[in-house]
Amino acid sequence: MAEERPKININSLSDLKNTTDDAIPNYLNSVGYRQIHTITNIRLALGFTACAIAAIAFYYDYKFGFEAAKTVTLYSVVSYFALNTLLTYWVWGVEAGTIYVGEKDGVRIKLSTHIEKHSPIYHMMIEISGRNVSKGKHVVQVQEPFTHWFDEEGYFVSKPLQNFLESSIPDLAAKKAIKSVRAEKLEQIEERT
Repeated sequence: MAEERPKININSLSDLKNTTDDAIPNYLNSVGYRQIHTITNIRLALGFTACAIAAIAFYYDYKFGFEAAKTVTLYSVVSYFALNTLLTYWVWGVEAGTIYVGEKDGVRIKLSTHIEKHSPIYHMMIEISGRNVSKGKHVVQVQEPFTHWFDEEGYFVSKPLQNFLESSIPDLAAKKAIKSVRAEKLEQIEERT
């Protein structure tokens, strides 16, 4: 049985953004980038540690009673609050909309996206660093309407998004240009014969 493509509500900007954000890592991984999960791993570690502290406090209180667990509960609440404050800072300050961090041939890319309220425009900031990058870091900001890769019925069309990424990410844009020159030369050779 063929897999059915999910239909997206084209009036929901968050659905459009989330679907687009989910498609980008799959494409970049398919063209040779290796995704780096450090940012996500730190977020998960902070969240799971906070949950573990809450579980330990609950277990200690359940096992020994409230009076015996007052001190443990106090330290647990303070630790839980501190970890969740750190987690909130991490999500808003460090991640800041980051949807992908990857590396290929010594070049590291970081993609961050956002949308503005009531505007169907997809904004992307691409940070490129590593060898062959002058001044340590190169930042590219691009934007495109969601209508370029969602049809009027709400179905996602991947090829236009791939074209947008290929023209926006310098490494992919260079390879796309080389491919088109090669294709043009092959076409000229075929015309001559």
